[in-house]
Amino acid sequence: MGSYIPTTEEQKQRMLETVGLTSTEELFAALPEEVKLKGELLLPKGLSELGAARKMEDYAEENRIFRHIFRGAGAYDHYIPSIVKEVVSKEEFVTAYTPYQAEISQGLLQSIFEYQTMICELTGLDAANASVYDGASAAAEGVFMCRERKRTRVLVSETTNPQVTEVIKTYCHGRQAVVEMVPARDGSTDLEALKSMLDDTVACFYVQQPNFYGILEDGRACAEAVHERGGKLIMGCNPIALAIVETPGECGADVAVGEGQPLGLPLSFGGPYLGFMAASRDMMRKLPGRIVGETVDSRGNRGFVLTLQAREQHIRREKAGSNICSNEALCALTASVYLSAMGPEGLTQAAVLCASKAHYLQKELEKAGLPPVYKKEFFHEFVTASPVDGKRLLGALEDKGFLGGLLLPDGNLLWCATEKNSREEMDELVRLVKEVCGQ
Repeated sequence: MGSYIPTTEEQKQRMLETVGLTSTEELFAALPEEVKLKGELLLPKGLSELGAARKMEDYAEENRIFRHIFRGAGAYDHYIPSIVKEVVSKEEFVTAYTPYQAEISQGLLQSIFEYQTMICELTGLDAANASVYDGASAAAEGVFMCRERKRTRVLVSETTNPQVTEVIKTYCHGRQAVVEMVPARDGSTDLEALKSMLDDTVACFYVQQPNFYGILEDGRACAEAVHERGGKLIMGCNPIALAIVETPGECGADVAVGEGQPLGLPLSFGGPYLGFMAASRDMMRKLPGRIVGETVDSRGNRGFVLTLQAREQHIRREKAGSNICSNEALCALTASVYLSAMGPEGLTQAAVLCASKAHYLQKELEKAGLPPVYKKEFFHEFVTASPVDGKRLLGALEDKGFLGGLLLPDGNLLWCATEKNSREEMDELVRLVKEVCGQ
């Protein structure tokens, strides 16, 4: 490791003398003694290359890879065409850095511009940014797009993914914004409760479509209620579902956000993913992060540049509405390649297969003794009750190589089906459930 140590002891001593000190301990004298490390770091001895490789293989064997996945809850197992990885693995994309110098970054800038265009087409809104870190941070950033001086209350539906809700609350805590939960009724947002909570202090209402329980919310009714009191509607979306359900633009949403993982990104133990964001024309200048715009050069040739950057962290930071100053560009490119490979017809077909297979699975599980908890329209996730202990049921499925539904705090199970689930494996899942339930 010697070649990785940047400075010698002699160099360190010269630097200390330059600032008028004699030792490293003196440099850190202002730190409390209780936070300082005493003695050497407790590090194991170094390994050879062969030894390190074997150790990593041992760790990898502790992972359990399921061939049959029936769980979603924010991360979904979709088929990824082979061309997606082939394209995004090219060296010029993998090693590309921030495209500040437009004259040498035209390829990367164009790929981001095309990604933004596709997100606008998916959401039915007028402008999109270059993506942010993930769907949860996109939701929180969307909240602060809508906040105004006299509008500091943020309403969030109880049917939102709990992880997204926690990120919104964390963002709001640091900015003294009040987050209030709109209660659910029978698995979807209680519209009457929403209307009663709306007033002139509400900045926005966040609703997930489909919601955490897989149910399709009444987006138009939410938009009408919020707009009537002068607030904004933020809609969190599943991008695959947008191929067959009403878009946020059609519902009247002001901002659309979501997790882009279903668009060609593998599950990968939770990341890296990307958060997509789109907004209406009126909200366009409040979009955080990067936006790539199309322009012409001095010769009239088409070109691309970073635009609308004044509110970003690195320029006029005192006027910034967000400290997001980067994006998951390679993940955004992956989404672009996936959408290009699928095309409108392919994406629609994937969405239809997700919905039809989930509805088939729900009916079969009901026959196996797991009745649906909610009798409402859903996309590709649904909640069932369980006649036996949920942990025991899921454990029995895992022993057979099936990752079953997500066990919810109330003991119910949240199931998911995508286009990858065959009828044969769904029937086998149902057979296993019947065994455990004693049918």
